[in-house]
Amino acid sequence: MPKLGKKLADALKQVDKTVLYEPVDALDMVKKLAPAKFDETVEAVVKLGVDPRHADQQVRGAVVLPHGTGKTRTVLVFAKGDKVKEAEDAGADFVGAEDMVEKIQKEGWLSFDVAIATPDMMGLVGRLGKILGPRGLMPNPKTGTVTFDVTRAVEEVKAGKIEYRVDKAGVIHAPIGKVSFPVEKLAENLRILVEQLIRVKPAAAKGQYIKGIFVSSTMGPGIKINSQKITA
Repeated sequence: MPKLGKKLADALKQVDKTVLYEPVDALDMVKKLAPAKFDETVEAVVKLGVDPRHADQQVRGAVVLPHGTGKTRTVLVFAKGDKVKEAEDAGADFVGAEDMVEKIQKEGWLSFDVAIATPDMMGLVGRLGKILGPRGLMPNPKTGTVTFDVTRAVEEVKAGKIEYRVDKAGVIHAPIGKVSFPVEKLAENLRILVEQLIRVKPAAAKGQYIKGIFVSSTMGPGIKINSQKITA
């Protein structure tokens, strides 16, 4: 078992694992116990009562956090014609078609965080499935990244839109801000995320849906939240 750093070990001693913390109290602790010298990301971990092995219990989508994530995201748009200027005017960092596909295929270029494509470009973009897919960069209608409304798609990403996807263990991992954020903004971002997950609950999911919610900073300890208080 790897040895814990002194700062993390000291932080863990201050967290009572038997307590379900109020959201604001938990986030306040995350901020105070963040051990790193850099502005750590605050992450929410939500355990869902779903079985991801079944297609009808998959949970995947996107949500715009009202206060963003504190990270500037680089956007690539696959488009042609009038949509090129629309993407550029909306603030896209890179825009192209065959040239961008070739750059990714031949040069292994992946200097972007989110890829957006108009539906008519998906035949071309589909060639990149084996490259973009495993990295979570493939445009997808479920996350709003395959659309003719390029302006809205780019602006939402720049404003703080995040994608979420349940993993094999039935868990969602999502950033909700930075340690430097006020507690109130972190709490609102968390509330919006949880409300979205409840909104997209699969009909096939039975029993308790939200099984547990933890928050932590990049290098800090996980703190369990009383999920009943988040949307109250």
